[in-house]
Amino acid sequence: MAERISDRETEVLTALGARLSNAQIANRLHISVRTVESHVSSLLRKYGMADRWALAELARSGVREPGRIAGLPASGTTFVGRDAERAAVLAAVEEARLVTLLGPGGVGKTRLAAVVAEDAVALFPSGGAFVDLVPVRDGFVVRAVATVLGVTEGSHQPLEEAVAARLGTGRSLLVLDNCEHVIDEAAAFAERILAACPGARVLVTSRERLGLPGERSVPISPLPLGSDAERLFHDRALAADPQFVAEPAVIAELCARLDGMPLAIELAAARGASLGATGLLAALEDALRLLSGGRGGDERHRSLRAVLSWSYDLLGEDEQTLFRRLGVFVGAFDIDAAAAVGGDRAGVADLLGRLVDKSLVVHLRGRVSRWRLLETVRAFALAQMSAAGEEDKTRAWHLRWAESAASAVEGRLGDPLWREDFDAMAADLRAALTASGGPDEVTHRLASALAHLTFARRHLLESFAHHRTAAALATSAASAARDLRAGAWCAHVSTTSNQHVYELLLEAAEQARRDGDERGRAIDLARAVETACRFPEAFETGVPNEYLIGLLNDAVAAGHGDDPEVAACVALARAWLAGPDRGVPDPELASAAVAATRATADPVLISSGLCVEATAALHAGRLREANRITRERLRLLPSMDRNDPYCGPEICNTYGRACIYAIIVGDLRGAMAAARAGIEDDLLRDTHITASRLVQPLVLTGRFRDAIGYAERMWDQWERAGRPAPRWMLPAVCTTMLACAMLDEPESVALWRSRAAEVADGTLGTAAAMTFADTRLAIHDGQFDDAESLVRKAFAVNAPLDPYLAYARAAGAELAVVARLPDAAELLAAATPLAEENGWATACLARARGRLHDDRAELARALKAWERLDAQAERDHTQTLLAQR
Repeated sequence: MAERISDRETEVLTALGARLSNAQIANRLHISVRTVESHVSSLLRKYGMADRWALAELARSGVREPGRIAGLPASGTTFVGRDAERAAVLAAVEEARLVTLLGPGGVGKTRLAAVVAEDAVALFPSGGAFVDLVPVRDGFVVRAVATVLGVTEGSHQPLEEAVAARLGTGRSLLVLDNCEHVIDEAAAFAERILAACPGARVLVTSRERLGLPGERSVPISPLPLGSDAERLFHDRALAADPQFVAEPAVIAELCARLDGMPLAIELAAARGASLGATGLLAALEDALRLLSGGRGGDERHRSLRAVLSWSYDLLGEDEQTLFRRLGVFVGAFDIDAAAAVGGDRAGVADLLGRLVDKSLVVHLRGRVSRWRLLETVRAFALAQMSAAGEEDKTRAWHLRWAESAASAVEGRLGDPLWREDFDAMAADLRAALTASGGPDEVTHRLASALAHLTFARRHLLESFAHHRTAAALATSAASAARDLRAGAWCAHVSTTSNQHVYELLLEAAEQARRDGDERGRAIDLARAVETACRFPEAFETGVPNEYLIGLLNDAVAAGHGDDPEVAACVALARAWLAGPDRGVPDPELASAAVAATRATADPVLISSGLCVEATAALHAGRLREANRITRERLRLLPSMDRNDPYCGPEICNTYGRACIYAIIVGDLRGAMAAARAGIEDDLLRDTHITASRLVQPLVLTGRFRDAIGYAERMWDQWERAGRPAPRWMLPAVCTTMLACAMLDEPESVALWRSRAAEVADGTLGTAAAMTFADTRLAIHDGQFDDAESLVRKAFAVNAPLDPYLAYARAAGAELAVVARLPDAAELLAAATPLAEENGWATACLARARGRLHDDRAELARALKAWERLDAQAERDHTQTLLAQR
């Protein structure tokens, strides 16, 4: 049994999930920092985790008790027998990282896996997940695991990376149940998880091995006759009829005829109340004679088919009809779903109760009652549905139900319970869409609703695919245009290529033209031009300027100048297109674009306008103005609908720009706030990208331990993501090296310096962030042997828009002062112009002047500046200097 956590530890865990420091937690809970440290140590031990960042990730996933296995199926019946196999599987899970329970359908693999997972909670304090893959089709194994874990993908974060981050937080157990129909995908996923998560174990149930190195196979046989098989029959027969009595010899004969197969035994025992043991035996003998084939290797399947066929034949006609139609559901279904294929609600409710009593349907109790068919039983029901000639009409009913149910959930996105309801039906919505015949209104509405729901559920890549499908299924050009537009915005946040965005917008424009919607065509063309010019770095192949000019001219010709939205989109495209280079807008046209977007009162377009204005200010050297404008963009975010793909690009871009611009001007509080808000926003999430944005203000404000913790997570997440192009990560890596140096940890400094060289890819010598870190480190160490070369390097860096240029120059000037270089005064003067746009550099130069001239007033001004910036380490250093004077 895993250790429980106390109420106070629960409060500390919640605070860790909110990214609070120990001091902040102590203040919130009115306890000492030492007490917080004790609770954190206790939590690390109970959850088997290495650091507080893993605890924070666990807290954010919703896990509270150590060892909780999400999705573990609850059972209303006792577990009978299998003591030796239970112990063997538990031992295998302790010894091997991948264990597969092998056996035919109906032999009891799922129930045994669930019992072992429950037994093993003490071994896996980080918990895990039990994932039923029966309703899962190819391509959705990772999605199924993520859903059970409560994990979603963030912008440009693969879902598998998010799953690995959750399972990689400590010792965890992943159970993949019923893998045989998705065996290749399940095997590949298990292999990647085991490679990425050293503390993870994977337990699989399947009819065949995964075929991976190190896999431990445990064959699961039918229950032994003369003991467990008869015990199971007797237990289930008594559950159906407490007065049930039978001769042991008759029960033994029944179990022998059923080959000890647990599912067959349970189905037969459910009939004990109506037929008695002798009647059961006679009926079973008749059923077995009807099946062809001799006794042999397939005998266990033969006995199971016999009891299923016999159970079905004993049903009334209305029970048979509902039973075979329920086979269309790949997952669990509620009463409304069952009624959609089976008739009126009241009648279906009664029939479901009868089928549950006969063990043909499983009742899943919860906030909403749902039912399901076991895999083997569902396969039999589908065969009966096909034999009755009902497959086409039943699938048509299923499709209409799916469309209606998806639309109903789509209308409840403000209800906190919508996610639970969507997750319960998602597999059937996907299955209904896949099985649909072709373009029609019902199928198109389902595809569109599924695209919207999966975006809101943060299944971003799936949403992108559904938008494309919806456009292909649309019965009108207008509908296709809407789906393509939404798909374009979804592509922006789910893929790393804005080429997709551009191309989808052009497709939408063409559909709008076919529909005669010139207004929509004008907007689509203008937004395509804006995308190509605003995000050129995310295009695989550049678009010629002449072609973009032609598109913009077409947009102007198609639109009406007095339409505010058309005018705004055209103004945005024109400002970006007229700039001196891609990604650099024309300053005068940028101002006009802002005015045009404000006239629309659309926060998304206004944010786009502010972005073009901020970018123009940045390139003109007005850095504080760029930061001020971007703060206005941040204030627009609460008015944007997080469930609408249209808002996604502006949300993601705003957080990224806000962090960079705040760093550029030394607005450390603003950078910290924007970085934390980005991590908390479920559209971006805690990824290597968002973590890198938080590391930098943490270092610059002197929160070195927190910064190093986030940096380690950043590096780990980056490696889990496959080590994508890393140049953007360089400032975070360099500042982490500085944090380690400020804590006097030379081994860590060497590690992060080597990592900086790796991500810089040959440019480390000219990187402003590394020059700043080395220069500030020299000041800290008081080692001035290389001071002159470092100072010259700081002033040789020539990258006007590099966020760390002002830091490097200011630190270089201060190093020149403390190293007593002869031209220190001139270097101070040379660094001053850049410092006018950067608060950190201003404070640093004030301190340098105070040191140069032994001026307490300058040092006091620097101290106040550091306090305004919340730069704790720099404040303390300046206080020491003041005290020395």
